[in-house]
Amino acid sequence: MIKLRDYQIDLGYKASEILKRLKIVYLVMQVRIGKTITSFEIAKNFGAKNVLFLTKKKAISSIENDYKSFKYDFDLTVINDESIHKVDGDFDLVVHDEHHRFGAFPKPNKTAKTFKDKYSHLPMVFLSGTPTPESWAQWYHQFWISEYSPFREYSNFYKWADEFVNITKKYVSYGTVNDYSGAEKELIDPLIKDYILTYTQKEAGFVSNVVEQILEVEMLPITYQIISKLKKDLVVSNNNGQVILADTAVKLMQKVHQISSGTCKFEDGTSKVIDYSKAEYIKNNFTEKIAIFYKFKEELNALENIFGDSLTSDLGVFNSTDKNIALQIVTGREGISLKEAKCLVYYNIDFSAVSYWQSRDRLTTMDRLENKIYWIFSKGGIENDIYKTVLSKKNYTLSIFKKND
Repeated sequence: MIKLRDYQIDLGYKASEILKRLKIVYLVMQVRIGKTITSFEIAKNFGAKNVLFLTKKKAISSIENDYKSFKYDFDLTVINDESIHKVDGDFDLVVHDEHHRFGAFPKPNKTAKTFKDKYSHLPMVFLSGTPTPESWAQWYHQFWISEYSPFREYSNFYKWADEFVNITKKYVSYGTVNDYSGAEKELIDPLIKDYILTYTQKEAGFVSNVVEQILEVEMLPITYQIISKLKKDLVVSNNNGQVILADTAVKLMQKVHQISSGTCKFEDGTSKVIDYSKAEYIKNNFTEKIAIFYKFKEELNALENIFGDSLTSDLGVFNSTDKNIALQIVTGREGISLKEAKCLVYYNIDFSAVSYWQSRDRLTTMDRLENKIYWIFSKGGIENDIYKTVLSKKNYTLSIFKKND
């Protein structure tokens, strides 16, 4: 029989008491230690009868299986965020998984607006292991969706920012804009601390050690030639008249990022693999079962071309066969386990700190001693600079757990 861990029972009780008092509880738990099950305990202790659980599409089946395994007596509806407009029902509690996705600023994203319009009056449980990966300003809209927000006296982000953000200027391709990322932690913490419960992998008894290694691949000459010409002329065309255009600094960075890994997207919307070096390197150097994260869709085509039938993008097939799996970073970084893989291999890297923290822990289990992570970067490419930038964002996440370490 499956049993809850002691800390899940304890957190479920403490969080339900916060929920009864404040109508919001934010459970900040590092990945792989049971946020979903703990949220079910919160719902049970709160006395909920009909619970709406919003998550990512890939996580739905896992959440439904957990619910059935523990035989909770409240009704549960599980949907992905993008389907929120389709849901009808008389719910008395809403649980939102990976709640950091509502942290956009200075304007909220469309799904957050819909969430607020439909459910702002209901008690809410927020779940995330990375609530503010890039800025403390990400707190505002995560609470704004509830009428019980500790920031409810500030009707919008800009009014809130006047008091809680050190607003500066930043330069972009079209001029100067306000930079709202410099939110003041010491001003925000007193208002939100009573809503938040944190728990770390260390506290849960996890002993996994993450070991990261960067491996460099020499790309074909054509890859370096395209990048060089693009940096010089801001435009490259081929014999078919297809054009790669980088007429702004942002587009140039995006194009160089993609081309460095051997694929490109043309102005007509088509894309192409121009260099299979990375895919071939991974195939030749990793002989055990692996999970591969890629960023651009054409990278999957490169992998499928080189790996053939030994590669899948279906988690069920991966878990039940000897096939390797390839997942896009953003869609595969949350809500799933890749514990069957011997290691994680990154074909490319994403700029997002959320992607970094969430995806690299997909291997973690209570008993696993080491998570091996390999980053495949092109020699002289842009990936190493992106990696350094992402690492510089880590403190926003780590500081959330400092009081528990």
